[in-house]
This record gives sequence, C-alpha cells and structure tokens, in this order.
Amino acid sequence: MKLMRVGEPGRERPALLGNDGLLRDLSGVVQDINGAALADMSWAQNLDANRLPAIEGTPRIGPCVNSIGKFVAIGLNYADHAAETGAPIPDEPIVFMKATSSIVGPNSDVIIPKGSTKTDWEVELGVVIAREARYVEKADALEYIAGYCVVNDVSERAYQLEMGGQWIKGKSADTFGPIGPWLVTRDEVRDPQDLYLWLEVDGHRYQNGSTRTMIFDVATIVSYVSQFMSLQPGDLITTGTPPGVGLGQKPAVFLQPGQIMRLGVEGLGEQMQRVVAYE
Repeated sequence: MKLMRVGEPGRERPALLGNDGLLRDLSGVVQDINGAALADMSWAQNLDANRLPAIEGTPRIGPCVNSIGKFVAIGLNYADHAAETGAPIPDEPIVFMKATSSIVGPNSDVIIPKGSTKTDWEVELGVVIAREARYVEKADALEYIAGYCVVNDVSERAYQLEMGGQWIKGKSADTFGPIGPWLVTRDEVRDPQDLYLWLEVDGHRYQNGSTRTMIFDVATIVSYVSQFMSLQPGDLITTGTPPGVGLGQKPAVFLQPGQIMRLGVEGLGEQMQRVVAYE
C-alpha cells in the first residue's frame, strides 16, 4: 500500500493511493498514519481500496508518518559519497539524529537558516519501524520494518562540519526533513537494496545512485541501531545519500533562495521543494 497524509498542516487525514491512481480517504478506517497504526495493521487486512471514499482535487501532502518519536540518520553510507567529501569509509555505521521538528511534507518549502551559507541536499531512502526493536539480529531486521519513504536530508555544512563537529546542528533546522509523499509498505518493496535514487536542482541532475552501493545495507542498519537504542513503532531511519551533494562539487555548490529541488526514489514517489530565505 501507498499510505499518505493529506490536508493543511496540523489537520492532515490518513489516505491511500490506490492502484488506479485515485486518492482514497482512510479516516473511517484508521485515525492516523503513526506508530500505533503501524504497530497493529489489522485494519489493513482485507481492505478494499475501491470501497473507500475518493478524495477530490489535489490536497496538500503532509509528512507520510505522524508523531515520529526518533529521526535517526546514517552518515557516509555510500563509499563514493564518502570519497567526494574527503572522509574515510567508515568501519561501522555513523549514527546521528535529526530533530523531529525538522520534519515537513514532501513539497513544503525548505528554509535556509538565518546566517547559513552552505545549505545542501541529500536524497535518501527512509525506513519506518513497525514494532519495538531491541538487539535485533540482522537476519530478522527486515521484519521490523513497516515501510519505506523518500527523505531529503537537508544539511547546513558549516554548522555540521565547522562548528565543533556536532552533526545534529547542521541537520536539524526547521524544514530540513521533508519525508514522503508515500509510506510504501514493506510488502511492495521487493528489494530495498536495488532502488534508484536521484536529485536535481533547477533541472540539473546532481545525484544519480542506487541503494546497491550502500556500505551498510538496510538490515545491517536496523540491527546496528537497535544495539544502542530501542526502536519504536513509527521511528524513522534515513540511510545515507549517494554522491552528488553540493559539498562534493568542484567548486562546492550550495542552495540559494528561489531554487527548486526535485528528488525521488524508485517506487517511492517524488518530492519537490522551493528554497526560501529565512525571514
């Protein structure tokens, strides 16, 4: 299933994108797309999308999961991305956090923070947790996943790399976490290690990659993170970006007000964000 949340900010309702391309209202079936709904998906059994009310028009698309408890991120998880930034290939996953207040819908404006000069882009595969995970074995890790989504791990490189080495400062500004448009349930993603990712700015394609080239695959990441913290239903892990970020260009290129980002992951939909200055 392709699960969505549509409507004005703070008033989104759950929805489903049917195989016929029509948007269907799920609010009579489930209260929201959140950890509670993903932990017990009995509501989805024998669900007939054709019997759900259609949603007319083109409503705003909100974040595909609500009330995310933890927004975990993996750094330098593609060898060619590590190389373009001048960083060594990690021996273990690099784990950091993004503030949940950074989360916005897939087509929301991205705001360049006050004083920023190095705001950058990163298309990534997002993984949403279905049930509590502690000390999970790699062989079992995929069973703890509810589904997958597109993430733009927007980053301010000066804050991230030049101000004490605290990555969370460069990753957590408001609007730095567009997610969606869909949460695609695990059963519809045949192989999370064979997905094409791409991103362009003002029509120029900067990122072309595949999850095949991850250093640490999705199962490894879920297992690894669960050794250090419990993962709860609805938690989000974003799994790293392929090469082509602005920092890796020669010379480096960073986002400017008025630019448009478009990005996507194969089978998981596309995002589009306008870049605006902080006011």
